[in-house]
Amino acid sequence: MRVLFADSGYWVALISPKDDFHLRALQVSKTLSHPYRIVTSDMVLVEVLAAYRENPYLRKLATTAVKNITDDPTIEVVPQTRRLFQEAFELYAARSDKEWSLTDCASFEIMRKRKITEALAHDKHFQQASFVTLLQE
Repeated sequence: MRVLFADSGYWVALISPKDDFHLRALQVSKTLSHPYRIVTSDMVLVEVLAAYRENPYLRKLATTAVKNITDDPTIEVVPQTRRLFQEAFELYAARSDKEWSLTDCASFEIMRKRKITEALAHDKHFQQASFVTLLQE
């Protein structure tokens, strides 16, 4: 089964029709052939909610989207644990040459451990970490 990691950029693009990657995210989503499974994380979902904290309308959309994501049995949301935080922090500290966020580092650790090579992302940081980003054209 194909397993994909979904970054915050993917979820944000799906939520907001005005996002630069909205159409691309919809297009990629429609072309995914079954069976596949999506993995994301608590930290990614925190970023999604933070992205819409100032706009009441989009905040409500984001809240609904995150509720749907966490309720969807076909999407695995990896919990934020102390261990994952520490592993992400160690990668973050070791790669001061990169502009990777702590959430990026946690995502990379999840992907490496689970041998996930493809990300529903447009973030160049995933490419720098040797992952395939499916939202890039």
